[in-house]
Amino acid sequence: MSLRFFVDHCVPNSVIQALRDAGHDVLVLKEHIPRDSHDAVVLAKAQELDAILVSLNGDFADIAAYPPSQYKGIISLQVRNHPEVIAALMRRLTSYLSGHTEMPSYEGQLFSVEAHRIRIWK
Repeated sequence: MSLRFFVDHCVPNSVIQALRDAGHDVLVLKEHIPRDSHDAVVLAKAQELDAILVSLNGDFADIAAYPPSQYKGIISLQVRNHPEVIAALMRRLTSYLSGHTEMPSYEGQLFSVEAHRIRIWK
């Protein structure tokens, strides 16, 4: 089963392509709402589309501001101004996704993805 992702405007095309190559449904923010939409609007659109949000925006990793339990799932890509880690980070993420193919597996959780690990917050 493929997963459905809503990808924030800050996510590079290489990430979008890696998710699509892995067979997932990828919805791009700019095709649904304005690029400069407030974070709350971005999350609301992800919910409306029944999708897991994927972002480089560190704000979405703040569990106090955006409690994971209220969302379909948030994947926060931890690039930290080092775009050279994106390939390794995507290998880690797509490997994880291939073993967790059901949308309910992501609901109510924040996935903080780094090149060497994935941390899951509830």
